[in-house]
Amino acid sequence: MQSASPPGPSGGQAACQTAPAPSVPPPGWAEASGTPQVVPVLIAQPGELVCGPNRVLFSFTDSTGRPLGAPDRAASLAVYDLARDPAKALVTVDGTFVWAIEGKVGVYVANVTFPEAGEYGAEFKTTDKAGQAQAIRMTFDVQPTSGVVKVGQAAPDSKTPTLADVGGDPSRLSTDASPDPALYKTSVDQALAAHQPFVLIFATPKFCTSGQCGPTLDRLKPYATKYPSVTFIHVEPYKLTYEGGSLVAVTDANGLIPTDVTTQWGLLSEPWLFVVDRTGIVRGSFELIFSDAELTAALDAVK
Repeated sequence: MQSASPPGPSGGQAACQTAPAPSVPPPGWAEASGTPQVVPVLIAQPGELVCGPNRVLFSFTDSTGRPLGAPDRAASLAVYDLARDPAKALVTVDGTFVWAIEGKVGVYVANVTFPEAGEYGAEFKTTDKAGQAQAIRMTFDVQPTSGVVKVGQAAPDSKTPTLADVGGDPSRLSTDASPDPALYKTSVDQALAAHQPFVLIFATPKFCTSGQCGPTLDRLKPYATKYPSVTFIHVEPYKLTYEGGSLVAVTDANGLIPTDVTTQWGLLSEPWLFVVDRTGIVRGSFELIFSDAELTAALDAVK
């Protein structure tokens, strides 16, 4: 979970400087030749990693794309500001493993603060269950700001669909095969007006481009029972229409079309989950998946 930060300009980020771009790859950061046995995957859409605190997700695949993340594979991340000192790591953190799809696909979570925007280097170190160690490097960009709603910002006053809008039929609101009606009783704007702490999850099990929406939504559902003082809200991130007894996607030449609510929250991917306190301030932000420890800590802080 990202730590709290004060609201600021352009998506709520406080202003930060941008380091000058290196004219050539710094020593030790040129693209490696050949086919590596372990390939690092930084899970972030362009523009999502920004100056300040970030919840960084990463994993590994083999050369064929087969996932390698696992509970018995240790992993760490060292971050370098390539414009300032490409030879000295700013910070080194251990990745916390989380199953994204239980028993099949896993990711690592690392909380990192980037002091400025610019080009960064990441050195991933990992050791498999046989004790074989690898160190792999890649470069990536950090932006000054992002449109994604951040921890510490006020939640947008969004009108999200509820059962009252569709005659009480959750199949008209959700592509979840087994929708929990409790997740469709309250709109975000209603929760904000009532000063209710709430969880908002953007997920579309039927049309998910990441393949992660269904598993993440299913993992969230038990928390609605564990935390009765918190309102839980599920919203589909793309425009849908109800035809022939089911929801179908509304598309254009670019494919799926984000809803106005998705745009209000600045999202570029799915699923995404936010935890909001009674004053309407975002206190937790989780892209893709969350660990039990992360979500429990966020909910305990707002319940």
